Amino acid sequence: MKNPYMPYPVRIDDIQIATEDRSLKTFKFVFLNKEDEEKFSYHAGQFAELSIPGKGEIPIGIASSPTEKGFVKFTVFKTGVVTSYLHDMKAGDIMGIRGPLGNWYPWEMLEKGKNIVIIGGGFAFTTLRSSIIYMLDPANRSKFGNIDVIYGSRSPGMLLYQNELFEWEKRDDINMNITVDGTDDPDWKYNVGFVPTIVEEKAPKADPDTYAIICGPPIMIKFTQPVLEKLGYRDDQIIMSLENRMKCGIGMCGRCNIGKELVCRDGPVFTLEQLNMTPKEY
Repeated sequence: MKNPYMPYPVRIDDIQIATEDRSLKTFKFVFLNKEDEEKFSYHAGQFAELSIPGKGEIPIGIASSPTEKGFVKFTVFKTGVVTSYLHDMKAGDIMGIRGPLGNWYPWEMLEKGKNIVIIGGGFAFTTLRSSIIYMLDPANRSKFGNIDVIYGSRSPGMLLYQNELFEWEKRDDINMNITVDGTDDPDWKYNVGFVPTIVEEKAPKADPDTYAIICGPPIMIKFTQPVLEKLGYRDDQIIMSLENRMKCGIGMCGRCNIGKELVCRDGPVFTLEQLNMTPKEY
């Protein structure tokens, strides 16, 4: 059995600036050992710890899809010691990845023809990008019903994965609703408004076969939840990722708890039904 504290060695294969303010970068990693890549078998919605010797580690949602082979991707916000150091690293540098960690979106149930509403905000779109790539894969698309996406950021330049967003919008098997809080761009042709407002305007009303997956800042989740309830979604149809609560990744440090739940061990994916049985700390 692998030591859960031991990261796999990886090489930075490529780095892309993800937003106009350069605060987010997307890192593409390749495993130094083929057998490690095979062991790192993950599902859309999971996390990993990015580990830098002498600096520490940080939990980040996996942005690549299990259907994308030969690499893993993470989009990292520059916000502390580890992430700042990572932002200064170059292609070819060696570091570690520990994982995969946490649970994932309930694909076994969702793949039975369910309609999916993806709701994301800001740089928390990473595991949602993984999920969209996974669902749109030719081997998987027929397993799902309608796919609706509502994704927003503060401004156009802060949207992640812009090329993919606009390519998805051209497709007829996914319904994209891109929004920004505000913009002075006269050529902006998409929505303007906060994510909860666009959810109320654009999201399909609930039926027994429709499920909403939400990942974003806590304030976005707070105001989106009552909108979904207004649209008729049951608590078990609202699936949330509490990525901001992830800490050590395996529930040992105890810093991720919400009541008796340890987000690193029992999550980060929970239904609202499950969260209603915990203190309102999420």
